[in-house]
Amino acid sequence: YIEAFAEAGADIITAHVEAGPHIHRTLQAIRATGKKAGVALNPGTPAEAVQHLLDLTDLVCVMTVNPGFGGQKFLDMTAKIRALRTLIGDRPVHIEIDGGVTPQTAPIVARAGADVLVAGSAVFKGGSVANPAPYGANIRAIRAAAEAAAGACVA
Repeated sequence: YIEAFAEAGADIITAHVEAGPHIHRTLQAIRATGKKAGVALNPGTPAEAVQHLLDLTDLVCVMTVNPGFGGQKFLDMTAKIRALRTLIGDRPVHIEIDGGVTPQTAPIVARAGADVLVAGSAVFKGGSVANPAPYGANIRAIRAAAEAAAGACVA
């Protein structure tokens, strides 16, 4: 599927470290398409599980919910985020957060070292096809909360 995602226009392709024993081969295959490679960690997987992959990785995605469905409650992974930031050191690797990102949780993860936030359910709260204005307001609220906490621009 890597080639299909690359051909469809993906800029970054992320695979879960738990998906198989040869994740480094997956990351190499992603990079061979000219795309950026990411690796995701489920809540129960320690930061150290990606330590040997950091030189092949452009992004580490920390899941702050268990994968499966949207709208789940945020699981605090700040200790994992801080551990990753230490492991990453001066490498140009982003830390992405996926799951339960809201204006209330965005500052928590931004202060811990996350610089990319994925927001789903919180973006669509209060809006509709007929009334999309809340979507933009929700995005701005999440971004502002994260940037205020981090003191920098958050993607």
